[in-house]
Amino acid sequence: MPSTTTSGRFLRPAALIAAALLAVSVAACGSDEGSSATTASASATASASAAAVLGISDPWVKAADKGMTAAFGTLVNDGDADVTITKAATEVSPMELHEMTMKDGKMVMQPKEGGIVVKAHSRATLEPGGDHLMLMNIAKPVKAGDELSFTLTFADGRTQTFTAVAKPFTGAQESYAPGHGDSPMPEMSMSPAS
Repeated sequence: MPSTTTSGRFLRPAALIAAALLAVSVAACGSDEGSSATTASASATASASAAAVLGISDPWVKAADKGMTAAFGTLVNDGDADVTITKAATEVSPMELHEMTMKDGKMVMQPKEGGIVVKAHSRATLEPGGDHLMLMNIAKPVKAGDELSFTLTFADGRTQTFTAVAKPFTGAQESYAPGHGDSPMPEMSMSPAS
């Protein structure tokens, strides 16, 4: 004769499965309004998944009244595959992915061919004097304390949005590679002024 403990152990999972099936069938019979909510929920879940492509710590952008400026921060890839950023966008201006390199004995800024790669299980730093996200011709002043929204596009087509706070800073002089940009960058340092 079977014990009542064994029957109770199998009864509970069966009840949970039945409840889940009932919930799914009720949702399937709902109105179009319910399916819109389901679609919106699926979109939100997809957006949350997209947001997890990279971790972004300490994002900031150089405050500027006109011309060009740049966004910086630390990109963290906790995944098992390398991630390549192929494009960046913001409503404030057109953007390019940039790097600093030596040309004719001096450090110059130029577009980063092939994008910015963040290796699996590692970090990449976007900083003055290194790789950065360049805002090419800002449409309005970016004042200290302003928050700008940026969208990164990855080689696989995924996107991720993040917000960076504008901060003032000063430091080393950088210039463009011949034929790129209109003028040298304003003075830049490795970290923002607080």
